[in-house]
Amino acid sequence: MSLCKATKANGEPCTLPANGPQGLCWAHDPKNAQARRKGASRGGKGKAASETRDIKKLMDDLTTRVLEGVLEGVLEPPVVHAVVALQNIKLRALEVGRKIKEAEEIEERLTALEEKQRQRQPMKGARRW
Repeated sequence: MSLCKATKANGEPCTLPANGPQGLCWAHDPKNAQARRKGASRGGKGKAASETRDIKKLMDDLTTRVLEGVLEGVLEPPVVHAVVALQNIKLRALEVGRKIKEAEEIEERLTALEEKQRQRQPMKGARRW
């Protein structure tokens, strides 16, 4: 079994087994670039995004319950301050969600640029960045 002839991003030779006639592993084979991008773009999205959604849903629910309590006379008007605090928490959660989405978009663009750079054939004696 032969090893992949590609070089990793840190400059070391790849140690994965070669699969195809080009002598490259799955991770370095250009025909798998789209599958690698899809896999990389999923990284980190699940937990943070779902937590943000859960927090927004909880804040909406709590706000509705507090407002209903005030309107029904069950809760005293000073509780309205709690509603303001809940809305501030919700605004912060929305901002965090926006920042997560922005970071994911930047990561996706960076991954695409890195892949494009990897696909370029280096000239002899050229230095990799």
